[in-house]
Amino acid sequence: MRTSLQNEISKMHFQNGVSLIEMIVFIIVVGIASSALFVTYNYSLLHNTNPLIQVRALELAQAKLDEVLALKYDANTPTGGIPACGTPTGVACNNTPDANMNDVDDFHGVSDTPYTGYTRSVTVTSANDFKLVTVTVTAPKSFSVTLAAYRANF
Repeated sequence: MRTSLQNEISKMHFQNGVSLIEMIVFIIVVGIASSALFVTYNYSLLHNTNPLIQVRALELAQAKLDEVLALKYDANTPTGGIPACGTPTGVACNNTPDANMNDVDDFHGVSDTPYTGYTRSVTVTSANDFKLVTVTVTAPKSFSVTLAAYRANF
């Protein structure tokens, strides 16, 4: 009988469950982990539209750059580009913008607003037989995209 009494006493020393201190430590650890997770979610929630804004701005800049580069080098450049203006066999180049928008120079200083909050501007600078076409799109949230390409006289 004595052994069964000792077994009963030894069973009393083991507890089933958790203590109050263990529960408090668990709550603190879970609270810290969840607060870090909520900060990450909050950041992604506030910045989830940035990729859309960036892609739209890039598409607008690329579309305008393609439009400008598809035009003739100069108003005096003949159809087909041969002979190129400014060459010994061609006529002199006229690097001034006019209103007909049929050559690269005509887009210098042109600015438009394709979407609300987006502003697109074009600058054209000439150097030797090249024209640098720069398209800048300013988007919401102070985001800006600049694309540039050279148009050669050929």
